[in-house]
Amino acid sequence: MKETIYKRIFVIVLDSLGIGAMPDSEKFGDRDVDTFGHILDRMGTLEIPNLQKLGMLNLHSGGDMTGIKQPVGRYCKMAECSNGKDTMTGHWEMMGLRTEKPFRTFTETGFPPELIKELEEHCGKRVIGNKSASGTAIIEELGEEEIATGAMIVYTSADSVMQICGNEETFDLENLYRCCEIARELTMKEEWRVGRVIARPYIGKKKGEFKRTSNRRDYALKPSGATTLNALADAGYDVIGIGKIHDIFCGEGITESLHSTSSVNGMEQTIDICKKDFEGLCFVNLVDFDALWGHRRNPEGYGREIEKLDKNLGVLLDTMREDDLLILTADHGNDPTYTGTDHTREYVPLLAYSKEIKEGGKIPDTDTFAVIGATIADNFDMRMPEGTVGYSILEELK
Repeated sequence: MKETIYKRIFVIVLDSLGIGAMPDSEKFGDRDVDTFGHILDRMGTLEIPNLQKLGMLNLHSGGDMTGIKQPVGRYCKMAECSNGKDTMTGHWEMMGLRTEKPFRTFTETGFPPELIKELEEHCGKRVIGNKSASGTAIIEELGEEEIATGAMIVYTSADSVMQICGNEETFDLENLYRCCEIARELTMKEEWRVGRVIARPYIGKKKGEFKRTSNRRDYALKPSGATTLNALADAGYDVIGIGKIHDIFCGEGITESLHSTSSVNGMEQTIDICKKDFEGLCFVNLVDFDALWGHRRNPEGYGREIEKLDKNLGVLLDTMREDDLLILTADHGNDPTYTGTDHTREYVPLLAYSKEIKEGGKIPDTDTFAVIGATIADNFDMRMPEGTVGYSILEELK
């Protein structure tokens, strides 16, 4: 049995921070997209000394910013081998799963009339809403109509998800769950395939009084096979998920989970975990880049969010121990200067840092995100689960 190089590995996903169009991006409706580069072009400069130190600008310059002479991180760009550009596909690939059939998002259009018609027929209720919306906002907008008419609020978001609201007094919880089970069955069809269906019950009788309850129920697709997370947990290592990680993997292979209220909060939680003793993986998703700024096509807000990250990144770098490894990456792009509101098919960064690494610099680019999971498995001397993809780059990160 070989000696473990790193006792703890931190993988932080800067959700949607792509670094330029992949060769096949036009097949996904994306031309000349570049999330990070176009933010820099729009803003000129960003106050990101820690990302600079790790080599982010050496990997991808833009605006008035270029790389530095001696970055301390190892860096490369990664291509996605899966057929998609969404959260679940990107994260699952990082941990070894290649997805051939993409999950569908309906952020811009709402769900197709054919799906809504089937849902109405099977559930016996008229659908209202059918758009991308904040859950609290759409209940405030349509709750009174739902109660008065017996309709059913259906909405989506930036992710591959269908959410169904129901007033607990007038809709009945069991009926809401029944309708969600029907929706889950219908959305297994390839053309309507969503990652999750969520029951969103609420109480109250009029605007200003509506409040969501804790009786939420998720009908998620589990990962299509075992991942690095399962291998780690089965071997007795800690697998700590922060932010959306538990939801993305349906809890599979997660030994401890922390919900984040924001990306800043997610970094604060990561710093707190870094101060504690554990052995294994801390896997973090910072969603605000994507949800607050990418989909809303706000490059200035996105840039300010990167600056907020950088401040806490400095604290994390100071807190890290000698035998810790940090990997920063992304799961897809979401160019805030591009048309529409959808994700964009892009390369993503891999920035790696450890106090054990004596010299930073460029390492070979990779043709899959799955090098992350394979490298983690290699570090802990584990075999990747059957059916997974990827290869270790641990030798490049020593």
